[in-house]
Amino acid sequence: MNYRHAFHAGNFADLAKHAILTRLLRDLTVRPAPLTVIDTHAGAGLYDLAAEASRRTGEGEAGVTRLMADASAPAEFDDLKAAVRRANAPRQGRWYPGSPTLIAAALRPRDRYVACELHPDEAAALKQVLPRQLGAVVHKGDGWTHAAKIAPAAPAALLALIDPPFERGDDYEQSVRLTARLLSVNGGAVIAVWTPLKDLATFDAFLGDLEDAAHSLRPVEILAAEARLRPLDDPMRLNGCAVVVVNPPPGLEDHARVVVDWVARTLGDKGAEGRVHRLSPPAGGSAAPA
Repeated sequence: MNYRHAFHAGNFADLAKHAILTRLLRDLTVRPAPLTVIDTHAGAGLYDLAAEASRRTGEGEAGVTRLMADASAPAEFDDLKAAVRRANAPRQGRWYPGSPTLIAAALRPRDRYVACELHPDEAAALKQVLPRQLGAVVHKGDGWTHAAKIAPAAPAALLALIDPPFERGDDYEQSVRLTARLLSVNGGAVIAVWTPLKDLATFDAFLGDLEDAAHSLRPVEILAAEARLRPLDDPMRLNGCAVVVVNPPPGLEDHARVVVDWVARTLGDKGAEGRVHRLSPPAGGSAAPA
């Protein structure tokens, strides 16, 4: 309840997450089936980079402001850059669109979006941001339990964004548990989990737990895209971020590789790197169809 994304909006982690999210939305909305998107930690939806919170950290200026000024940035950021422009007056960059704004803009009339937000002020702000004509519902409450509750009734085409602040000690465990729950009711669900990268041991343990939980239900493909801005040797510092996607659509691997490489090399320290790798299904199994 203490986390406020306004301090971090538009930072390097948002750029990596949102450039991958916009590609997922593009891929899934060209398919004819109605899509349901569940967002476990939606936030306020739109962030003022001129506000005191953003200016205090300078993370938005170091992230999205640099992206928008880079005319040579890869085309993999084009959808995100277009969304930033839509959120602002011409030649201005005051506002940064969060995941709910990006999702709502991508959905078709037959699609549905469930945005979960625990903090009352953030939930109230989110209700003002989301267009009422879309099939968007804001749930003020715990995203872990609500996502698990509504998933069985969702149509076959399901995208879940799991993006907790990782301030609680059990956020990794909760992410694994919810992933397993979603796959148990929809083996083809596309699940994107954002995580911080601090130390390698913590991230490796999370990947191992996620693999075990997912593959205990059925063989699935898991794609991990990492933007390593600094060496992963300090558990008290945000040294990078990762987006881990279960059942990634075709083509996402190449897209994600360009994204995390640009984020790491452009915004990171000397020696920063982007890494993308697949966690293959167990021997003898075959992945769920993308």
